Amino acid sequence: MSNTAPITFNPDRRDFTTTMNKRVNAYFKDRQLGRHANTEMVIKSMVMLALYFGPLAFILTGVITGVFTTLALVVVMGFGLAGIGLSVMHDGNHGAYSSKRWINTLIGYSLNLIGANSFNWKIQHNVLHHTHTNIYGVDEDVSSHGILRFTPHSEWRWFHKYQFVYAWFLYGLMTLSWMFYKDFHQLYLYHHQGLIKGRTNPKREWVILISTKIIYLSYILLLPILLTPWSWWQVLLGIVIMHYITGFLLAIVFQPAHVIMGSEFPTPDNQGSPRDIRAIHQLRTTTNFANKSRWFTWMVGGLNFQIEHHLYPSICHVHYRKIAPIVQATAHDFNLPYKTVPSFLRALKGHTQLLKQLGKRTKLTSQT
Repeated sequence: MSNTAPITFNPDRRDFTTTMNKRVNAYFKDRQLGRHANTEMVIKSMVMLALYFGPLAFILTGVITGVFTTLALVVVMGFGLAGIGLSVMHDGNHGAYSSKRWINTLIGYSLNLIGANSFNWKIQHNVLHHTHTNIYGVDEDVSSHGILRFTPHSEWRWFHKYQFVYAWFLYGLMTLSWMFYKDFHQLYLYHHQGLIKGRTNPKREWVILISTKIIYLSYILLLPILLTPWSWWQVLLGIVIMHYITGFLLAIVFQPAHVIMGSEFPTPDNQGSPRDIRAIHQLRTTTNFANKSRWFTWMVGGLNFQIEHHLYPSICHVHYRKIAPIVQATAHDFNLPYKTVPSFLRALKGHTQLLKQLGKRTKLTSQT
């Protein structure tokens, strides 16, 4: 694990981005393919939305009333909720779903429909994470979380030595945190940090955030209490179970992509071409996994092709499997890293190993 090495520029790599872009563009041009959603993507979107809203409809209409069958539907909703996050709203909020901006906006707002906030997500994910991947203090995904240590640059605490065990239990709380706390905190924080200025009207975003939270809580909490025989605490327990499943699934897909043995946590440097430095930065901080499994790729929205996603976030994920060999070959041609792990279980193992290593009180080391 390298820690503090700056992103340096090698003149031999100055044409990496240009060469890669030419090759990827040629792939789409030669096959007369669009870079956005195709029929497969539309069908997938419908499936993921149905996995979430279908069981909810069965519950609200009283078609399903048994304890265990209702619990089974809640579990399916958890998977559907994760599917919307991984395979639907993600592409919409990256502008990858369609060439039409209004369609991307509409698809992106599916995140608000399931309890979170698309504007906050764009700032955190598109602006901070994608631009400053694994940079401590900027990329919120690896910056200090108090009880979890995802980078060697964050403060070490004695309990971190156990994080490779307890982290898995905390991952399930991710979307619950979004729903009740994180969205409000982020919007306030981004406003005072100046990240909203020039992007939108802060008052407008507060109205959207609060109103969509009310809509979400109305159909996920209030309607089941009013329309089903379940008591308020049973409904609330069902929501917690659903979100816990979703949070856990999202975390175990996203974490191995950047917090895994072999990940780098570099400091920014302004040498050389900014375009090439950004691309090389993504290769150094990002890892692919389970790329040969088509069903797994389908289930996780192509995010196991995380390198391709970070290099081409505006390309719909259904194309990643095809452009990955192009990216990999170009990286090898320029003697650049292309990190990949053969299976999802191996990726989780690598994530666990890094959690364990970061749990040790060790000094930062530099890479030359």
